Amino acid sequence: MILRNRFREFVPVVLLFVIVNALAISLRTSWMNWNVSQDLLIYGNLFLFAITFLSFLIAEKGLQNKNPHAFVRSVYGSIMFKLFICLIAAFIYIAIYKKAMNKPAFFACMGLYLVYTFLEVSILTRLLRKKPNE
Repeated sequence: MILRNRFREFVPVVLLFVIVNALAISLRTSWMNWNVSQDLLIYGNLFLFAITFLSFLIAEKGLQNKNPHAFVRSVYGSIMFKLFICLIAAFIYIAIYKKAMNKPAFFACMGLYLVYTFLEVSILTRLLRKKPNE
């Protein structure tokens, strides 16, 4: 019961993941016309969803602490974790593909990173407001 309530707040991120994947799959011909790699969009979206989920777990654990500074530290830590993991993944992708890199899909994934981060932080602040003052 508590676990279900805890992750009910994560539903907007799951919806974003499903919508982006549905668009990536259904608009295949449009992506090819715009020279956007459908595979990179789908894998990038999956990677960002997984990293956002791990980041959410880290920050949500800090929310359970009675010290308010622990929550702020956990949010900053989770965002830094996500940023550095995404930077490492981006550098690996750039190093592997160099000139053959699909820039439109890469920049779309960068935009998705911002959207996922915004959703995560807004969910966490909503959870913080719902938390009873102790």
